[in-house]
Amino acid sequence: MLKATRISNNKQPKVSLVGKTALITGSNSGIGLACATLLPTLGVSHIILAVRSISKGNEAAASIRKKHIDLKIDVWELDMLSYPSIQAFAQRCSTLPRLDIAILNAGAGGGAISKINESTGHEEVFQINYLSTALLAILLIPVLKPKTTGQQPGRLTIVGSGMGLLSSFSNRDAVPLIPSFDVPFSGFVAAGERYSVSKTLVMMLVQKLSEAVSADNVIINTVEPGLTSGTELHRDVSGAGQLLMKVMKKAMSRTPEQAAWTYVDACAAKGKESHGGFVMFWEVSPFHQMMYTPEGKQTTERLWEETLAELEFAGVRQTLERPKAV
Repeated sequence: MLKATRISNNKQPKVSLVGKTALITGSNSGIGLACATLLPTLGVSHIILAVRSISKGNEAAASIRKKHIDLKIDVWELDMLSYPSIQAFAQRCSTLPRLDIAILNAGAGGGAISKINESTGHEEVFQINYLSTALLAILLIPVLKPKTTGQQPGRLTIVGSGMGLLSSFSNRDAVPLIPSFDVPFSGFVAAGERYSVSKTLVMMLVQKLSEAVSADNVIINTVEPGLTSGTELHRDVSGAGQLLMKVMKKAMSRTPEQAAWTYVDACAAKGKESHGGFVMFWEVSPFHQMMYTPEGKQTTERLWEETLAELEFAGVRQTLERPKAV
């Protein structure tokens, strides 16, 4: 996995995104900001920074405008801990003349002690990295659909991690499954496992979304950006865990600018062959090995059905049915 972070393995795919509109969540810093700064050089004409803090988003937008004075750039509020915020954001997106690319970059690394999201009752890393990401992804699918004949498929890229290949997923047999992620945990090892398994769940999500949505409408994938310095992903990690992350990042990390190219590769260079896939090392790569077993397939199906039930308040089943009819 560390191969993904090696400088010698960095690439800059040649793509044209002239005239396209793109949104990036978590884009006021780190890889999200680097990607928002990079996309205009490839032709993107309209960028939406989806951020929790409008003031920080405005600062990020100002830094981008200095480099791209003709770029249309909007800063929209999005709180991934709030279902109403996600719904309002998706509704706002539906008013756009077009949305070609959505990069769901916002995520949480979590700290050594689990936290419960008061508004939903779920553990925060699980909430942000999986449940809220699933809701936003589903609500954006109709917006990303081609609106005219001959228009290219929309692109939905969810940021994953190679750590998702390593999770033990010890609660995979829990019935029901979703509540089992709300059991309190503590310690660096447990926090690392929670982050890892949240990214395994993203793999399962992308697989199921690809079954529900045609690649002729929206190409959906997940991407591993590699260990990256200068991000806020591990801001809540402390003690020995914080020291370990500092050492690892110093020894083998990419810069945010280098990592941003992995997003470009997944959302523009890769085509329908990546639909429902995991892009790592610039290639479509296998998921967690457990997902190919009978037990893993059952877990994937159970997670999917529980997710649709959890998010039914937002009409996710009906939303998913719309692209299939096109």
